[in-house]
Amino acid sequence: MNECPKCKRSDFSKAIQAGYANVRPENAGVFHTGSELVHVFCLNCGFITESYVKKPEKFRPDK
Repeated sequence: MNECPKCKRSDFSKAIQAGYANVRPENAGVFHTGSELVHVFCLNCGFITESYVKKPEKFRPDK
């Protein structure tokens, strides 16, 4: 992404949402560790332009 859709600036950074905020498969037990979320956000206004699961392989049925 080259430009923030909210403020039109072009300075971005990434942050990891981890710990109790990990996402896990919908039907997984409480011991499934899931994966962190990565957020890409505008350094000017804080608008999150992208979010994704850091380790998608943890969501495959064979894992």
